[in-house]
Amino acid sequence: MTAKRHRVHTFLVERARELRQPQTPAEQKLWAWLRNRQLEGYKFRRQHPIGCFIADFCCIERRLVVEVDGDTHADQEPYDLERTEWLNDQGYTVIRFTNREVMGQMAGVLDAILDACRKEPPSPPAPLPPYSGGEGSRSLAQGGESADHADGRQE
Repeated sequence: MTAKRHRVHTFLVERARELRQPQTPAEQKLWAWLRNRQLEGYKFRRQHPIGCFIADFCCIERRLVVEVDGDTHADQEPYDLERTEWLNDQGYTVIRFTNREVMGQMAGVLDAILDACRKEPPSPPAPLPPYSGGEGSRSLAQGGESADHADGRQE
């Protein structure tokens, strides 16, 4: 089973690259623990584009997004909720920590991330069924019969 890939716009990739440079102290501290598969071999990416959003940290194999929320997120709750719902709809689990939690309770933060990684990831959304030729037609996969054409083709 392969995950649905999203086409990521060039500007979003560039913005993600820009965000990797000025990390907050909390993001720097957490990244020091997540980078290079240090957390039980799980691979994390930082400032990773998913759809039209950029996740602070993402473990693609476990479909896990880790967000570190600073003081600015207090007035972004509607946006964060919409973003989390969209990511959940795409099959990602989102967990959030405050800067204060990362800076003062790293062991608890890492335990929570490990717990989330160890859980079975949610199923990605089901792909659309293959196009079957239009309304009213039946494909062979749906139990239709093949039709011979005058030119020797078969359906």
